[in-house]
Amino acid sequence: MASTTNPEQDPAPRPNRRTFSAEYKLRIVAEYDAAPNGEKGAIPRRERLYHSHIIEWRAARDAGAMATLADKRTSAARPKKAAEQAELERLHKKVARLEKDLARRDAALEVMGKANALLELLSESAD
Repeated sequence: MASTTNPEQDPAPRPNRRTFSAEYKLRIVAEYDAAPNGEKGAIPRRERLYHSHIIEWRAARDAGAMATLADKRTSAARPKKAAEQAELERLHKKVARLEKDLARRDAALEVMGKANALLELLSESAD
């Protein structure tokens, strides 16, 4: 989508990657409808959309129901996690990995302790 110098035609900025304003959706549908057949696939890829989004938005535009889609997320099946929740999950995984590593090291230390005890017994019996 080429940026124009006319601020009235520029869409409102998107709050995040997966949310679009009604004006932005109208502009994407208009650009999609105006694009030659070979270039239509580039629009959904560039905007990270599926063709079903454009079909749904076109139907809403034709029915005059764009307000119902104004804040709808483009991917309801996989809602974006809150940043805090994602960070918490990352830290839980890191703690689990460190606990597993610690358990492995404890097991190795135990084996080394047994090996040292055997060496001492062998050295005492050799004397």
